[in-house]
Amino acid sequence: MQNSEVFILAIESSCDDTAAAVLHNDKVLSNVVANQHIHAQYGGVVPELASRAHQQNIVPVIDAALRQANISKEQLSAIAFTQGPGLMGSLLVGSSFAKSMALALAIPLVSVNHMQAHILAHFIDEEGFEKPCFPFLALTISGGHTQIVQVNDFFDMTIIGETTDDAVGEAFDKSAKILGLPYPGGPLVDKHAQVGNPKAFAFTKPKVPGLNFSFSGLKTAILYFVQKKKLENPNFIKENINDICASIQYTIVEILMDKLKLAVKETGIKQIAIGGGVSANSGIRKAIKDAEQKYDWKTFVPKFEYTTDNAAMIGIVGYQKFLSQQFETAAVVSKARIQF
Repeated sequence: MQNSEVFILAIESSCDDTAAAVLHNDKVLSNVVANQHIHAQYGGVVPELASRAHQQNIVPVIDAALRQANISKEQLSAIAFTQGPGLMGSLLVGSSFAKSMALALAIPLVSVNHMQAHILAHFIDEEGFEKPCFPFLALTISGGHTQIVQVNDFFDMTIIGETTDDAVGEAFDKSAKILGLPYPGGPLVDKHAQVGNPKAFAFTKPKVPGLNFSFSGLKTAILYFVQKKKLENPNFIKENINDICASIQYTIVEILMDKLKLAVKETGIKQIAIGGGVSANSGIRKAIKDAEQKYDWKTFVPKFEYTTDNAAMIGIVGYQKFLSQQFETAAVVSKARIQF
């Protein structure tokens, strides 16, 4: 099904950001995100508070997305929403609104897998950003996921490696917490790492067979290392924060790159795309770009605003599903865990 006038309203509410976007075919007309700052004081996302905040934010965010796109709701072709994975209460706010609006406007409803959306964000028509060709390998890295995915087509994806415990974003955030940095700590580790010495302190990389990852052992090693050093020098963290962060980041990036190199060797696929919130990390972005020269890979790094949770990525999946008429009824259910 091809239509030059497809307008998709997309809704993303999987965690603590309420987001709405409007796409005209594969081009983003608006991409609005309302952040929830209340969680910082608790050192992590509180699900009940997140769902309440979504209820407050969803109407103004959708209104803002339609206004910025300069279209009326009557022009919409379909409504796409995040079905999962995510926090159940948060997902329900987005899905309930999407179902009601689609029903009221008598237009199709499209469900979207959040992790597929991180991968397919690369297919948004964005000036200066090239789209990958099938097949390619996707490294999806976020607070809740670490996966290597073989992408054969828009909806033909296979996870060929994933974390057996903590996700990479969790490893960054928990390391930051050990260092006394506020939540969310991942971006702060990155900030300190940029002016530190990555070889100052050595952390052992976990030995995990195949393409799977493990980060819990590294997190424990960092905890014991910091505790030991603080006994020797109570000011150790303060005096060495940049070098500690740089060393942690260097180790995490090495773990990711080692597995990617193995995945390329096993599959023979040299096109690599990264996605998810942790793909905003400067160390990972540099390592991926350097790999183009080092290993003759073709790499794809998303536009910064499409790395964290956003509705534009939900919209591009919604557009592709609209073209192949993969629609849902109002009986579709949200899922905290969902497979590809």
